[in-house]
Amino acid sequence: MNFSSDNIELFLAVLDRGSFSAAARALGRVPSAISMAIGNLEAELGYPLFERTHRETRPTALAQALEPHARMIAGQLELLQVHALELSLGLESTLAISVVPDIDHRPLLTAIKAVSERYPLLDIEILNAPQEQALQLLQQGRVSLCLAFAGLTVDPQQRFQNIGMESLVAVISPQHPALAHHPRQIAYLEDLVNVRQILIASHDLPITDTRALIGKAQWRTDSLSMALEMVEAGLGWGDFPLSRVAPLLKAGRLLRLDFNNTRNELQLPVHAFWRQSHPLQKAAQELVRMLGA
Repeated sequence: MNFSSDNIELFLAVLDRGSFSAAARALGRVPSAISMAIGNLEAELGYPLFERTHRETRPTALAQALEPHARMIAGQLELLQVHALELSLGLESTLAISVVPDIDHRPLLTAIKAVSERYPLLDIEILNAPQEQALQLLQQGRVSLCLAFAGLTVDPQQRFQNIGMESLVAVISPQHPALAHHPRQIAYLEDLVNVRQILIASHDLPITDTRALIGKAQWRTDSLSMALEMVEAGLGWGDFPLSRVAPLLKAGRLLRLDFNNTRNELQLPVHAFWRQSHPLQKAAQELVRMLGA
C-alpha cells in the first residue's frame, strides 16, 4: 500500500479530531467521504486503523504505531509546499556567498540566521577567500553575492551596497626581532618598509588594492588564522581587522604598533557586491538589507 498525501491528511485529521464528522468539518468534506476513504485505506492495509463506536472513533494500536511517521511526512510535505510557493515568488533555492577573511563575520552570521529561520529550506553556502579571489568567484558566477572591501575603482559590471567599515591595524609579536633591542625601534610607519609583511592574499591572483602594502618583503597566506599565527610566531607583521585581533592584543600575544607620524588604523569600507547582469533574488535581497541596516 502506497500512502498518498491525501490519505495521510485524512488519517491525521481523524486522529486529531477524534471522529469522522469532526475531521470532515476541518477538511471541508462530508463525513461519508472521510469514512469511505479510511475504510478503503484499511482494506488495502489489511487491518483496522480505528475502532468505531456511536460516541467516538478511537485509533488502534497499529494506527498509533503509524502516527509518528505520518506526522513526519506531513510536516515535510508542508515544508515542500511552502518552499514551492517561495520559489514562485522569487526565492532562490541556493544562496552562495564569498566572504573575505579579514572582515568581522559576526554581522553576516546574524543576518544569515535570520534569513534561514524565515526560509528553512534555503541552502546557504559560504566560501572564504582573499579579496581578489572572492571577487573572481562572483565574476565567474560561482557565487551570487560577495562581501569584500571596496575597491579603488568602480566596476560597471557590478552593483554594490555599503554594509559597514572595517578598521585594519598593524600588529607584531612582542618577541619579533625588530623589537629585540628597543620596543620603540618601529616608531614611524615607514620603519615597516624593511620588516617582512604577512599578507592575506590569493597565491594565484595579483593584488589590485595596494593600500595596505608597505613591506618590501612579503609572505602570503589565504587564511586569516594562519596569518595571525605567523605574526604571533615572529615571522613578520600584519595589517589585520581590529575586531579579530582585539583578544590577542588584550592577552599580550600581539602588540599594536604606535607610530609617531600617523594613527595606526586604516579604515576601509566593506561592500556587498553582486553582478549587474544577475539581480539579487529574494533571500539575497533580504540579507543585504539586514547587513546595510
